[in-house]
Amino acid sequence: MKLYLECNMGAAGDMLMGALVELLPDRELFFERMRNLGLPGVEIICERVTKCGITGTKVHVLVGGVEELPAGDGEHTHIVHDHEHDHEHDHEHDHEHDHIHAHEPDHSHEHGHYTYNDIRELISGLDLAENVKAEALEVYKLIGEAESAVHGVALDSIRFHEVGSMDAVVDIVGCCLLFQMLGVDQIDASPIHVGSGFVRAAHGILPVPAPATAHILKGIPIYGGQIKGELCTPTGAALLRRFVTRFGDMEMTVSHIGYGMGTKDFEAANCVRAYLSEQSRSGGAVVEIACNLDDMTPEAIGYATQLLMDNGALDVFTTPVNMKKNRPAFVLTCLCSPDDKDAISRLILQHTTTLGLRYQTLRRDVLDYTLYRVTTPYGDIRIKSASGYGVFKEKPEYEDVRAAAKAYGVPFNHVYAAAIAATNALKKSNP
Repeated sequence: MKLYLECNMGAAGDMLMGALVELLPDRELFFERMRNLGLPGVEIICERVTKCGITGTKVHVLVGGVEELPAGDGEHTHIVHDHEHDHEHDHEHDHEHDHIHAHEPDHSHEHGHYTYNDIRELISGLDLAENVKAEALEVYKLIGEAESAVHGVALDSIRFHEVGSMDAVVDIVGCCLLFQMLGVDQIDASPIHVGSGFVRAAHGILPVPAPATAHILKGIPIYGGQIKGELCTPTGAALLRRFVTRFGDMEMTVSHIGYGMGTKDFEAANCVRAYLSEQSRSGGAVVEIACNLDDMTPEAIGYATQLLMDNGALDVFTTPVNMKKNRPAFVLTCLCSPDDKDAISRLILQHTTTLGLRYQTLRRDVLDYTLYRVTTPYGDIRIKSASGYGVFKEKPEYEDVRAAAKAYGVPFNHVYAAAIAATNALKKSNP
């Protein structure tokens, strides 16, 4: 399946989580998993709200009964929430709430101030599949490295403020869990609207995007605009950086749409819109682009190959050949969708030494496939099940096996074998 995130009003962790929750066929399963995390004093409220005539999900995260919300100029303020819902909002809503409660708060840390190692220890101890925890840790690493670079201090010395508080932990862990539960194999997004003006933070008044956000978004297409305020937060930026494989226009057959609402009200609907497609991204017509390279180093070719894959190529490979004057060389071959032909061609011409490209349009047939999960001693592993033309194949998903092997410090083939064993056991119990 394929997911497209429309970030016309930026992105924040709670907005992404709200949009993804709306795509789940069984939301209660997500709520149950979040309840069992053991996060201290945490309550999550999923509320149906309407902005500019669009109804979606607004996620509230309370720690010890307190919610940390941005004020008009970006400065954080506390709003006390009780269970009669008598607090005021800037918008009308219908009071449809889903609640998630955890145990009493641990006051060993002041709310909103954690070190990088505190966060790592907290996430590592959560009752989650190891691959989900590994993704959450990678997201926080992006935030930590950005803060370290911006403030010029060592990563271990960073004390998180806005992004390090417990509500950000919930946003990041919740989104990582939702990406896994949705089982998508491709995540694309639009260029990101970051807003304009200034935002008030713990260190003073900062330009938009905030320095840490700008650092995380390097190399990703962003734009400003007439809307004053911080539209993309460091948490939202890090989640997009970690999970999105291509930023550009949407091309898909949509099966479900989810709306995740932001806190502030603007003249435009403040939401992230998530589109889900149940169709595979492969199959049909593809364009093959090829060129000969006899004056590039393997390192440079490797860089170009990865760049093409990161920008929507379906596959990239090289073939060793001999060229004129008996020089050893490579044929670089790239497969892409017809709509990506021009963009991929520009990248090849920019990042390789070739002076020309060859094209042909091919037709290919692919097996239909789905993803399901099995439980192993190394956490949940997705299994890709493919069928068609009288053929049936199954295998563990590489990224899940890789993440679990890294998290547990065991060989890749140990996790792979455990996933195969769990798959066989599932088939025996459900013939």
